[in-house]
Amino acid sequence: MDGTLLDLHFDNHFWQTHVPKRYAEIKGMAHDAAREELIARYHARAGSLEWYSVDFWETELELDIMRLKYEVANLIAVHPSVVEFLAAVRHAGKRVVLVTNAHHKSVTLKMAKTGLRPHFDAVITSHELGHAKEEHAFWHRLQECEPFDPQRSLLVDDSLPVLDSGRDYGIRHLVAVRRPDTRLPEKDTGDYPAIVSFAEIMPS
Repeated sequence: MDGTLLDLHFDNHFWQTHVPKRYAEIKGMAHDAAREELIARYHARAGSLEWYSVDFWETELELDIMRLKYEVANLIAVHPSVVEFLAAVRHAGKRVVLVTNAHHKSVTLKMAKTGLRPHFDAVITSHELGHAKEEHAFWHRLQECEPFDPQRSLLVDDSLPVLDSGRDYGIRHLVAVRRPDTRLPEKDTGDYPAIVSFAEIMPS
């Protein structure tokens, strides 16, 4: 979801700028020191289920994370051609499932802001399955609740570790996103086919 369907600028700004700002205010710290401390704590959890958990960070940082998200929710934005792509895939008779590492509280906020929920047949979070998408166990658990044929499935993601995990599971069609954050340069997507816009892979 984040960085694939939605502009990653919201999340980058939230975790790298807004949370450190509020953390510094509450703790009585200099902003730069607060940001340095938080970035180190983020990195220590990167790729884990905890890193994606609103509840974990609320406890860890003693902050009302969801309240802080609402403070900058105006930055939540859908990438170009996403709505048209999802509608075209549904029209083609394909089942469309959002599988995301985002915590269900974040999903609820972002669906409310974007109106994307009706475009999906199902929404499944890694927290429901007990594993992050980077872990092989995620795909096995997903198969149990949302049976799919890896050879006939398309996975689009902005995370290379997630694509690697999906490839290891046997998902045949893998597409990376070159510019998850529209305020940053395009990223290196390795050997994966990559898009800037979903218009590039629009079903005919």
